[in-house]
Amino acid sequence: MPLIEIKNMTKDYGEGQGIFDINLSIEKGEVFGYVGINGAGKTTTIRHMMGFIKPQSGSAVVNELDCWKDSAEIRKMIGYVPGEISFPDAPTGTEFLKRQAELLGLKSMSYAETIIKKLQLDPSANLRRMSKGMKQKTAIVAALMADPDILILDEPTTGLDPLMRAEFTSILKEEKKRGKTIFMTSHMFEEVEQTCDKVAFIKNGKIIAVKPTDEIKHHEDKVYRIEFTSDKDYLQFSSEKFEFANKDESKNQVTLNVNDRQINALFKALKGYDVKSITEIKYTLEKYFKSLY
Repeated sequence: MPLIEIKNMTKDYGEGQGIFDINLSIEKGEVFGYVGINGAGKTTTIRHMMGFIKPQSGSAVVNELDCWKDSAEIRKMIGYVPGEISFPDAPTGTEFLKRQAELLGLKSMSYAETIIKKLQLDPSANLRRMSKGMKQKTAIVAALMADPDILILDEPTTGLDPLMRAEFTSILKEEKKRGKTIFMTSHMFEEVEQTCDKVAFIKNGKIIAVKPTDEIKHHEDKVYRIEFTSDKDYLQFSSEKFEFANKDESKNQVTLNVNDRQINALFKALKGYDVKSITEIKYTLEKYFKSLY
C-alpha cells in the first residue's frame, strides 16, 4: 500500500478555482515532485495532506491515517515547509527552534545544528527582521530537525540564493538515501530533475500527467546540433529528408528533431559527410512542462 494516497479529492472554490478529482500515489522512500504554475492547485493539495482543509469529496491518506480525521497524529510524523512562512512570536530564530524542539519532544539539537551549519544560518538573528532567505532556512531547519520519515515541502527553496539551493538539493539527496519519503512543489525544474523519482503536473486544479523523471529525461524525441567542416557538406546535408529545427549557414550548423526510430538513419546518412561536431541537446523537465502547457 502507498505511504501517501490521494483518491478523487475535490475542493471547489468556484469560478474554476480549487482542485478537482485529484489522484496521487506516493510510495515509501519515493521523492515525488508536484509541478504547476501559480494558482494551479499545488498548495491546496498540500493543505489537504496536512489536514488543514477538509475535502468536499474524496480523501487523502498518509500511513493509513485519514488526513482530515487524524490530522493531529499525521503532523507528528511529517516535516513541513509551508509555501507562506509566518512564524509565531519569538525574539530570535534560536528561541523559535528551541520551542519547536520542546513541542516535538526532542532531547538533542544535534541534527538541527547539522542542518544549520550546512545552510550557513545564523539563528541568533531577530526572527522578524530576518531576510526572506534566512526565514526560509529557519523553516527548513524546523521541518528537518526531528528527523521525520515524511517531508512535505511547498516551494522550499524560495528566497534561497543559487549556492544555498544547491546545498539544499544536496541535503534532499541525503534524506532520500536515508529512506525518507518526500513530496515537494518547486518552480526550479533542475531541482526537481535532480531529486525526484516521479513528477505530477497540475493545471487548472487537475492532474494532466504523472511521469518518472528518468522517462522524461530519456524522451524518445531527441534534438541534435551538427556542425560540418565545409560549406559544401553543410549545403548538401541541408537538403536531406530530416526535420530541421534550425539552419545556420554562417556556422555550417544545423539543428535536427529526431525520433529514436530515426537515429540509425541519421548516423547512416552522416557517414557521407565530414562532421566537425555533433551534440545532443538534452530533453528537460522544463521542455516537457512547456509542451503540456
